[in-house]
Amino acid sequence: MLQEIWYTFIDFVRTFGALQLFFVRLLVNSPSIIMRRGGLVVKQIHNAGALSLVIIMVCGFFVGGVLGLQGYSNLSKFNAEDSVGTFAAFSLLKELGPVITALLFAGRAGTALASEIGLMKATDQLSAMEMMAINPLRRVLVPRFLGGAISMPLLAAVFSVVGLFGAHIVAVNLLGVDQGAFWQQIQSTLEISDINEGIIKSIVFGIVASLLAVWEGYNAVPTAEGVGRATTRSVVISAISVLILDFMITASFI
Repeated sequence: MLQEIWYTFIDFVRTFGALQLFFVRLLVNSPSIIMRRGGLVVKQIHNAGALSLVIIMVCGFFVGGVLGLQGYSNLSKFNAEDSVGTFAAFSLLKELGPVITALLFAGRAGTALASEIGLMKATDQLSAMEMMAINPLRRVLVPRFLGGAISMPLLAAVFSVVGLFGAHIVAVNLLGVDQGAFWQQIQSTLEISDINEGIIKSIVFGIVASLLAVWEGYNAVPTAEGVGRATTRSVVISAISVLILDFMITASFI
């Protein structure tokens, strides 16, 4: 048992180190791709971001509605119904917006990236590029990584805005909270540091989710089963990483 634990630990360290080197290679090649192949990056932003807008907006609206209901239900016990807007804004901008968006992003865009790259490897498309003196990392991986990393903060912002709209609909239009008090409480209590925390989280989560999706797809076993396992691993590892990083970033802002 100890030998198996040791080998598992060694394999984890080796994989983690290879992932860091892979991340460095992506960063080194990113500036030239942005300058010379900006169209590829824009296309991947569309694939990862614009095509995820529907699920992000629908989930954001109903999450905001639930926050409006829960906030009103609990704050009314203390005669503080006017603070429902503050409750929803803090929850969305600092926690739920970046975290839920990252989980949805990993489930929709991350799986698409991992399966697409894994399928390209299984069908020898990446090997064909190498035979034609085309670097697949620059042509395939970097644009997809940049597209996911750029689109994730934008999706988190859309999620938070739509969530606040949903909280407003529920709290003001359905439960009768004063509209002026709803927004005035948000303006008076929300600070720039709270918004910055959400922005930093969304950027970090976008980089991590995109990196893991690209990594798993690129290192997938070139079979149908291998691609499926890589896709599943990208979602699971991304979700765990997002939650761990969320705790670490939150602790650093306290």
